[in-house]
Amino acid sequence: MMTLGFYTRFATHAHLMAFWRQIEPATGKIVRVTRARTEARTDEVPHAVNATSLQPIDEFFLFMTYLSLGLVQKDLAHRFRIHQSTVSRIINTWANFLYTVLGAVGIWMDEETVKAHMPDVFQSYSDTQVILDCTELRCQTPHSLLLQSEVFSHYKSHCTFKGLIGMAPHGAVTFVSSLYEGAISDREILKQSGIVSLLKPTMAVMVDKGFLVEDCVPCKVHIPTFLSKRAQLSGPEVRKTQSIARLRVHVERLIRRVKEHKIFSTAIPLSLTGSINQLYTVACLLVNYQNGPLVKAWASNC
Repeated sequence: MMTLGFYTRFATHAHLMAFWRQIEPATGKIVRVTRARTEARTDEVPHAVNATSLQPIDEFFLFMTYLSLGLVQKDLAHRFRIHQSTVSRIINTWANFLYTVLGAVGIWMDEETVKAHMPDVFQSYSDTQVILDCTELRCQTPHSLLLQSEVFSHYKSHCTFKGLIGMAPHGAVTFVSSLYEGAISDREILKQSGIVSLLKPTMAVMVDKGFLVEDCVPCKVHIPTFLSKRAQLSGPEVRKTQSIARLRVHVERLIRRVKEHKIFSTAIPLSLTGSINQLYTVACLLVNYQNGPLVKAWASNC
């Protein structure tokens, strides 16, 4: 039997309802996406009921099912017995609503809060404020050669959208950038994202060895040691590289949680370009509500 987590990515019904109780008061002021009424299309569900027949919690469930399973809107129309155009409006409405509501929550933590929840495994890097990594979402190839050159990622050998995500050492998402064209470099996305203004000299960031941003931030950077032109690393350098790799792997697990939302498992159609930033940001922010700690041993610290 399929679980609630399959449809919503929330670990339990209690997780889902706790989240719903937080956002329910704001649903009364939700701004709905509308459009001029058009003639019924042949691919819409016959004898479908009006959008008002769905309660707000049902609309929320429809949105989460779309995000979690990546179902086509025609499928959702049949499941919920509403017009396909109504499904589209519900998805856009809730993407904008959750983007606004969750975006209003200050997820960036001050140094004292981060240190108060610092896992013991970070003892050697206790000044770490955030672990940073970039992720890419495949998208359809535009017909325009100019647009192709802007969104083509040489790293992925495909057209992509690219975003920067930051995680506190104890596992919470504390920074999510907007999505950029796939051709952008890690350095440039860090500069444009706005995170540099949040960093202080007393902080440190932890990054992968390919993330060369030491001269872009006002703080220390924990990064694996490079071989450069040497034949091999020294013993201490090997231990440092291994220890950082063990800690950094958790931001990769965090990104994997985001991409468990199946809407990101296939190339994003160009028709979603106008809403993909909201959908992606909501998926990232929802990770803080949908699951328990990334590492069970850290639960007592969080």
